[in-house]
Amino acid sequence: MKSGGGLKALLYAAKVAHRVGWRHMWHAARSRNACKTCALGMGGQLGGMVNEGGHFPEVCKKSLQAMASDMQQGISPDFFVRYSIAQLRTLSPRELESCGRLVAPVYAGPGDTHYRTIAWDEALDRLAATLNASGPQHSFFYASGRASNEAGFLLQLLARVFGTNYVNNCTYYCHHASSVGLASSLGTGTATVQLADVEHCDLYVLIGGNPASNHPRLLRSLMAVRRRGGHVIVINPAKEIGLVNFRVPSDPRSLFFGSQIASLYVQPHVGGDLALLTGVAKHVLGRGGDDRPFIDRHTDGFDSFRRHVESTAWDEIEAGAGVPRDTIVRVAEMYMTAHHAVIGWTMGITHHLHGVENVEMIANLALLRGMVGRPHAGLMPIRGHSNVQGLGSVGVTPQLKQTILTRFEQRLGVQLPKASGQDTMACMEAAGRGEMRTALCLGGNLFGSSPDSKFATQAIGNLDLVAYMATTLNTGHAWGTAKETLILPVLPRDEEPQPTTQESMFSYVRLSDGGPARHPGPKSEVSVLSNLGRKLLGDNGPVNWSDLERHESIRALIAELIPGLEPLADIDRTRREFHIAGRRLDTPEFPTPSGKARFHAIGLPNSPRAQERQLRLMTVRSEGQFNTVVYEEEDVYRGQDRRDVILMNPADMQRMGLVVDQSVTVRSSVGALRRRLVRPFDIRAGNAAMYYPEANVLVPRDVDPRSKTPAFKSVLVDVVPDSQPALLLPLATTLQR
Repeated sequence: MKSGGGLKALLYAAKVAHRVGWRHMWHAARSRNACKTCALGMGGQLGGMVNEGGHFPEVCKKSLQAMASDMQQGISPDFFVRYSIAQLRTLSPRELESCGRLVAPVYAGPGDTHYRTIAWDEALDRLAATLNASGPQHSFFYASGRASNEAGFLLQLLARVFGTNYVNNCTYYCHHASSVGLASSLGTGTATVQLADVEHCDLYVLIGGNPASNHPRLLRSLMAVRRRGGHVIVINPAKEIGLVNFRVPSDPRSLFFGSQIASLYVQPHVGGDLALLTGVAKHVLGRGGDDRPFIDRHTDGFDSFRRHVESTAWDEIEAGAGVPRDTIVRVAEMYMTAHHAVIGWTMGITHHLHGVENVEMIANLALLRGMVGRPHAGLMPIRGHSNVQGLGSVGVTPQLKQTILTRFEQRLGVQLPKASGQDTMACMEAAGRGEMRTALCLGGNLFGSSPDSKFATQAIGNLDLVAYMATTLNTGHAWGTAKETLILPVLPRDEEPQPTTQESMFSYVRLSDGGPARHPGPKSEVSVLSNLGRKLLGDNGPVNWSDLERHESIRALIAELIPGLEPLADIDRTRREFHIAGRRLDTPEFPTPSGKARFHAIGLPNSPRAQERQLRLMTVRSEGQFNTVVYEEEDVYRGQDRRDVILMNPADMQRMGLVVDQSVTVRSSVGALRRRLVRPFDIRAGNAAMYYPEANVLVPRDVDPRSKTPAFKSVLVDVVPDSQPALLLPLATTLQR
C-alpha cells in the first residue's frame, strides 16, 4: 500500500455493514452514544460520527469493528458443554472474540474442565462470599477504559468502603507515565490542549505512536495542519505508511488523491527518543531559540536543565538516538520556526523503564519555547481506550487525592483506608506470591495485557476466585483462570438502560443515551456492582447501594465529591456535555504549589547494549485490532497476512544470515516464541517489532520505578534460526513453549 485509509477502508466498512445489516449498523453508528474505541472521541449528544468540534462525518474502522462485535449472536449454553477450557486455550484472540456475545454468567470451579452457565444470583452470591472470606487486604479491583464513569466510580467506592485501596485501572499498563511526568512538570496529569488547539497549530510533533492504525480520526486533523501550510514531524522507529500518506475517507479530495502527513519522518532507535529530544533542546539553546521571558516568569529549574543539556556531548546524543546530528538539527529548526506547536505521543514514549523521564523531557522541550500555557500549543498524551481518562477522574486509582478523600469521608461519615494502594503490576506480583485471594475485573483483559504471560497465568491461577465483567470472550477467560472463575456478561454502552458518561483525552465529558439490549441476560455494569455492594456490605451502612443502581444518583454523588465534575449533577436535565474546567492550559498559570512549571535535568538512559544476535524489540498493535482485541489476522497497512512474524530491518536480516519467511525462535530473559516468520520492514536497524498481545510472552515484569509501567516497547531479544519450518501456532503452543 502507498496510503492508509481510502477506498479500502470504505469497502471494509461496507463489508461489515453487509454482514450485520446496513440498517442496524447505521442506527448504531448514528446513535447518541460515545465511541467505544479510542479516547480521541466522537458521538454523544451531537450524534454518532460527530467529534467534539462538531465535524461530521467522522469515520473510523475500529469503531465499526467494535459495534459489529456487539451485534454478534449470543453464545448458547451448549457452547461451553462442547468446548473445554483447554480447547479455548487453543483459540487465537480473534477466534475467541468471534465466538459471539456472552449472554449468561458462566462459572468454573476447582478441577472443572468446562465452564457452565449459572444464575445471576448464584454468581453474585459466590463473588460476595469469596470477597468476604478473603477480606479487603487480600482482594483487588481492576477496571479497563471500556467502563463508564458511573461504573468506575461505583467500583472504586465499593472497594474503599469494603476497606481496600487495591483498586487500579489499565492506565498502569499504558499511559500512567504521562500522568506522572506531566504532573511533575506542569501540575496536571492530562492533556493541556483541546481538539480546537490541534486544529489551529502550525506544527504537530508526533512521537512514538501510530494513530493511522490506532487513532485514525486524528489523521483528519493532521491533514488539516498540512493544508494550512503547517508541518507534521513523526518520530517513530518504524516507518508506518499511514503516517506518510493517508486518504481520509470523509474528505473527497484526500480520499481520491491522498494527503501527505509527515513533513519529516525520523526513525530513532527504540528507546532513543530521550537522546533525540536532548539533541533538539541542545540545538535550540545553542541558537538562542529559547523563550527567556516565558522561562524567567513562569518556570523553575531552567539553569540546572540548561547546564545538563549543554554538557551532553553530540556523540553521546547521536549514539543514543540512532539519528545523525543533521537530522536532529532539522527537527530543532522546524520547532524554532513554529508559532503554535502541539506535541503528541503514545506508548512508544511511556512503555519504557524511563517512561516518566521521556514525558518530562517532552515537557522540557515545550517549556523551552513557551509552547504550553497559551492557545493552540501544548502537550497531548494520545490515550488509547475511550474512557481510560474518565476512570482516573472518578477515582479508579490506588489512592484518592487528599481533597477528594476528605470529601468522601465527610459525605459518607466513614474512615476510608489510608494505606497506599497497589498498581496493576503490584497486584499481579502479590497474586503471584499468594498474597491475593480474589480479584474483580471491570472489563478489559488483565491476562492479555500483562507482561510475562507465563507468570500472568500462574499469578491469576493462585487466586481463589477471579470475576470478569465482559461482553465477549478473550484470552483471559481461557488462560487467566483461578481456582474459581466467573464471567459475568454486561451490556456495552449503547445497550445501557440508563445514560452513561465518558471522558475523552481532551477532558471532554460526553453523555451516552444507551439503547435497547440486543440479548436478554447481560446486565448493566452499574446494576452488577450495586447488587454486589448490597450483597457484600448491605444497604444499612454509609452507602445505599440500591439507590446507586440509578445512574442519576451516582452522577449526583460524583458531582458532589469530584472537583471539576460538578456539571454532572444537571446533565440528565440539560443534556449539556462539557470540558472539565481548568484542564486546558491556555494561560501560563500552572496548578503547582508555586504556580510555575518545572524543568527537569534528565540524563540519557543507561540501557543494556544489544549483543551480536540481539535486537531491541517493541510490541505493536495491528491495523485490525483494538488493544488486546484482534478483529482480523491481516495487518493491511504493514502488508502482513499473519501475526506470527518478527518484523526486522533487511540489514539485520543480512547480518544474521536470515532470509524472508525463515522460521526463527525469538528469546528474551523471560520467555521464547518458536517458529516465527522473519519479515523485512522499514524499521531502524538494531530493532524489531512483534505483535501484542502474543509477544507479551517475551516482555519482562520490570517496571518504570515512578509510573509502575512495564517496558513493552524495549525488550532485548535473541533471534535464532529454527530447524523446522514455521506454522501458524495458537496461543496455547506459544505459552507452552
